Amino acid sequence: MIKVLVVEDEPVAADAHRVYVERMPGFTVSGVVHSGGDALRFCEREPVDLVLLDFYLPDTHGLAVCRSLRAAGLPIDVIAVTSARDLALVKAAVSVGVVQYLLKPFTFASLREKLERYAEFHGASGEVTGQAEIDRALGTLRTTERQVLPKGMSAQTLESITEVLASAADGLSAGAAATAIGASRVTARRYLEYLADNGLAQREPRYGQVGRPEVWYKPKTV
Repeated sequence: MIKVLVVEDEPVAADAHRVYVERMPGFTVSGVVHSGGDALRFCEREPVDLVLLDFYLPDTHGLAVCRSLRAAGLPIDVIAVTSARDLALVKAAVSVGVVQYLLKPFTFASLREKLERYAEFHGASGEVTGQAEIDRALGTLRTTERQVLPKGMSAQTLESITEVLASAADGLSAGAAATAIGASRVTARRYLEYLADNGLAQREPRYGQVGRPEVWYKPKTV
């Protein structure tokens, strides 16, 4: 079994990550902690193969946690699970040994793919016969399959809707989302409903002066 430590300061998100990992065959959650200091102390006393690491922690940055793990000589792999989109930060993460990088918000399917690829890499053993096998082993972690979306939906539009939703802390309607991305209200609602159905947004009825309540959508970080 691959032993996983979940490091996430938001309790709801931490519990969601734990549940996701526990749904994966071959993985077990060794623990859940909410700060960088607790993560390092846990890794020093308990066997851990993989850390699911949020970067924005209350006491330190995830990169500092990675550096401390390396300095301590602990053979632990790290998958960054964060909302940080700065490419400079991504490069820094690679330099300190982060094997995969998963952007919030994400679906279970996205994490499942990362964990399946990691399991394949982690389970490889023995000697290789040549460079091609080494490249293939490393490619197991680096290559990414395209997300399978329902028919008629595009990854580009989904990303646009996700970005608009993420910037709307108080929520927004399908009409507002449609205006923001230059699409029809029907199209915007379909993508917002997709995010809500996958646990990446939450629906909230808003009552006006007359008529039925309008559904608003709020970002939900997981």
